[in-house]
Amino acid sequence: MPYTTTISAQTLAAELGKPDWIVFDVRHELQNPASGRAAYQQGHIPGALFLHLDEDLSAPKTGKNGRHPLPDRAAFAQRLAALGVNTRSQVVVYDAAGGMMAARLWWMLRWVGHAHVAVLDGGWPAWVASGAATNADTPAPRPQGDLQAATPLTRQINAAHVLINIELGTELVLDARGPDRFRGENETMDPVGGHIPGARNRCFRDNLDAQDRFKSADILREEFSRVLDGKTPAQVIAQCGSGVTACHNLLAMEIAGLGGAALYPGSWSEWCSDPDRPIAVGN
Repeated sequence: MPYTTTISAQTLAAELGKPDWIVFDVRHELQNPASGRAAYQQGHIPGALFLHLDEDLSAPKTGKNGRHPLPDRAAFAQRLAALGVNTRSQVVVYDAAGGMMAARLWWMLRWVGHAHVAVLDGGWPAWVASGAATNADTPAPRPQGDLQAATPLTRQINAAHVLINIELGTELVLDARGPDRFRGENETMDPVGGHIPGARNRCFRDNLDAQDRFKSADILREEFSRVLDGKTPAQVIAQCGSGVTACHNLLAMEIAGLGGAALYPGSWSEWCSDPDRPIAVGN
């Protein structure tokens, strides 16, 4: 049975090493981009391959397309295929930040049409705590995979769509940043503070329990239903600072059985790069 949202450390340990299973390590710190690769080199899940948020999961920045613009979809699928991903592969992704980075790759695999991808619940800390094996070996190259960009299993919208929606109000923009940044306070990542007018705040950290594992489907469904306040998942636009943690909310909604929301990949970092776009502050 394929895993399409999350997977436990115990389940992954039992399946690790099977030919159709492939694991990606995407540990990363926004303020220290070299930290993830360094951590991987010190130790990782056996056989896991490292992908870098800036180098592998993002396109070059122009100053107007956000801090983590999406790469070309076909080229990204080819990159994964070169690493050994097949259409039949069960992909597992992990980080050390409660899925903050891993959810981005989860969404991107679905973006290229690959459904069999799951985030390791609790990430690297949960794997280590489970007593499962780790090593610092360089994995042997895998045979070329056959993955190609297929029909997306996701939706995305652009800044123009968001701008029109401010007037129409038919869709709900759901901002995954921390409450202070949403209010326009303590902004350290982007040059302008605030949020898209009409947006509501659902910090991605609220999807996790005290052990940095995702809350149960029932709890997530109840919490998101309150935030959506009558909107359907198809009327939701997920957004954050740069299109990364917004994917965490999308994953949590998928766990809750509330799939179908769209991602605004450029998010706040793209939105605030144009001084003509409106900005709100406060709650």
